[in-house]
Amino acid sequence: MRLSFAFVALFVLSFTARAEEAVRVFAAASLSSALNEIGKQWQQAGHPAPSLAYAASSALAKQIEAGAPVDLFASADLGWMDYVEQKTKLAPDTRISLLGNALVLIAPKGRSFKVDMRAGGDLAKAFEGKLCTGETSSVPAGIYAKQSLTALGWWDALQGRIVGADDVRTALAFVERGECAAGIVYATDAAISDKVEVVATFPADSHKPVIYPFALIADARPEAAAFLDYLKTSSAAATVFQRNGFVLLTPR
Repeated sequence: MRLSFAFVALFVLSFTARAEEAVRVFAAASLSSALNEIGKQWQQAGHPAPSLAYAASSALAKQIEAGAPVDLFASADLGWMDYVEQKTKLAPDTRISLLGNALVLIAPKGRSFKVDMRAGGDLAKAFEGKLCTGETSSVPAGIYAKQSLTALGWWDALQGRIVGADDVRTALAFVERGECAAGIVYATDAAISDKVEVVATFPADSHKPVIYPFALIADARPEAAAFLDYLKTSSAAATVFQRNGFVLLTPR
């Protein structure tokens, strides 16, 4: 009888452990501050802490394509979510455009400069040195940056001075250390740093809208749907996103 009870108890514990596996999240680097805090909320509600991996959306999308074990993908642009969807890696009907952001020009703290953020202005002459952003051919922040620089007529003059980082938080770090005299990052990235200052915000019509789509990956763990629902509907999660500077694109 004792053996039978011990077996049942072991079975229940084993089932509970499986039922409470951590949600595996791949997210754009610019989401790290907000999702780290929301992950703590999720844990405090009685769930295992989510496993949060951050990088450029492009790198994460390629890893998902290669079969990396992940439940939820949060991209910093629509293009890389489209890529994953075209590879039939998304769970059907789970994709949602959850957040918005803005693109800003930054400089190291105390080293700001003036520039006219309109076509006809000349950013190339406004500062000396390198301009850091995400890799302009693949990293969303860099893609948006190239769109803006091209629309404003500044790309040709600045192309040779651009340092393309692996992700937007790395670009931010370069500017924080003064290794780049200017940078193009998201407004949310600039807001978390006391080592940079915002020179100006890029006109919204100079680049595609900065939209963050979220979606479950095919064969995602059941907990992932609940976590995505929490991100979509929780007022506590909404407060964190807004405090970090994101725009909510879905009603709460």
